Amino acid sequence: MSTKDDELASLPVVPARHPWRWVGVAFVLVLAAQFVHGLVTNPAWDWPTFARYFTAQSILTAVGTTIVLTVLGTVLGFALGIVVAVLRMSRSPFLQAVGWTYIWAFRSIPLIVQLLFWFNISYLYQRLSLGIPFGPEFVSFETIALISPMGAAVLGLALHQAAYAAEIVRSGVISVDRGQLEAAAALGIPRFRQFRRIVLPQAMRSILPNAANEVISLFKGTSVVSVMAIGELFYQVQVIYGRNARVVALLMVATVWYIILTTLLSIGQHYVERYFARGDRR
Repeated sequence: MSTKDDELASLPVVPARHPWRWVGVAFVLVLAAQFVHGLVTNPAWDWPTFARYFTAQSILTAVGTTIVLTVLGTVLGFALGIVVAVLRMSRSPFLQAVGWTYIWAFRSIPLIVQLLFWFNISYLYQRLSLGIPFGPEFVSFETIALISPMGAAVLGLALHQAAYAAEIVRSGVISVDRGQLEAAAALGIPRFRQFRRIVLPQAMRSILPNAANEVISLFKGTSVVSVMAIGELFYQVQVIYGRNARVVALLMVATVWYIILTTLLSIGQHYVERYFARGDRR
C-alpha cells in the first residue's frame, strides 16, 4: 500500500450533514404544536359537547349501522367483483363485453345517483314478475315491499363497489408471470391448484393494498346514504346538531369515529399483507 493510500485511510469519516432537513423537521413540529394548542385552548371546538355525545347510545348505534353497511357492501361487492373480473379475463368476446360494460356503467354513474335510483325503484317498476320472457308469469311481487331503504343502500354500495373490485382483482391476477402457469401446466398440476397455490398467493400482494384502500373509501362513503335517511354515523350526527346547533362538536364526533375505525382497518391490512408477503421476505 502506498503512502497516499495510508494517508487516505487515516482520514476521519464525517457523516453527511443535512441542515435543511432539520429546519424542515422543526417547522413541521412548530406547526403541529400550534395546531394541538389551538385544539386544546380554542373554546369553539366545544370539547364538553364532544365528550357528551361521543359514546352516546344513538352514536354507537349509528357506528354499528355504518360498520354493517361497510361489511355487507365489501363482501357482496368483492364477491360480484370476482365474477366480473372472470368475465373480463374470459376468452369469450361476448363475456368480455359484458364485464367491460358493467364496469363502465357503474364507474360512470355517481354513487349518490345509484343509491337514489335503487331507493326509488318502486316508482319506476311498481311490480316485478318471474316467468317466460314475453309470456306467462309464474310469480309476481310488489317492489315497494321488496327493497327497504337499508336494502337499497346495501345494493347500491355493493354494485358500485363491484365495479372497482373487478379491476383490482383483474390487475392482481394479470400481474402474475404467465411463465409460472406454463411451468405448472407442464408439470401436470391441475388448474384449480395452479390458481390456489401459484396465482392467488402472488396476486394477493397486488390486490390487498388496493382492496384495503377501497374498503376504507367505502367505509367513509357510507355517509352518502344519509340522503336516504338511514341512521348511519353521519346522518345521526346531522340529526343531533340539527337539534342543538353544536355543529363543530358533532362533526368532530363523526371525524374521530371515522379515524378510529379506518385506523383499525389499516392495522388489519398491515398484518394481512405481511402474511401474504412471507415468501417474498428474506
